[in-house]
Amino acid sequence: MNKDTALALRTPLTDEVLAELKIGDKVKLSGVVYTARDAAHRRLAELLNKNQIAQLPFDPQGQVIYYVGPTPAKPGQIIGSAGPTTSFRMDAYTPQLLAAGLKATIGKGARSPEVLAAMKKYRAVYLVAVGGAGALLSQCIKKAEVIAYDDLGPEAIRKLEVVDLPLTVANDIQGNDLYQEGIKKYAIA
Repeated sequence: MNKDTALALRTPLTDEVLAELKIGDKVKLSGVVYTARDAAHRRLAELLNKNQIAQLPFDPQGQVIYYVGPTPAKPGQIIGSAGPTTSFRMDAYTPQLLAAGLKATIGKGARSPEVLAAMKKYRAVYLVAVGGAGALLSQCIKKAEVIAYDDLGPEAIRKLEVVDLPLTVANDIQGNDLYQEGIKKYAIA
């Protein structure tokens, strides 16, 4: 794929589509994306630990979680600023969700070795969004509704409908890591 051209992706994601992605690829994601941050992940993990996958607020098969806690929407807006949260904070919970069928996560920053191994094992990818661009990213969100854990406020789980959300593949299903490649490329010998 030409690195200057963004590949159109639509949820739910499949192994066949993910097999085509390589680190550094630009993508534009459309379809349903779920939001979740620390507190919501803790609750999802509790359900998975009790083997209560049917009690999850959404079926994770082929789905995507965006690590975001959007600001309140202003009058006439669908959602407030929706920039990515640092992904490392969800790393303790991510392997369980990948094992349950989740196919991608969206955030910012590098992932732990355990998450990298789980992405390779369960054929999932990590997509990064530009930090500090939450107001612009929110323009790609066409619908937003809280579907679980309303008591968590901005950290409630939301079902978003997105169109052409601009992202970059940071980790692919082959185990490649854009962050590590960048360090190698610019390391001083």
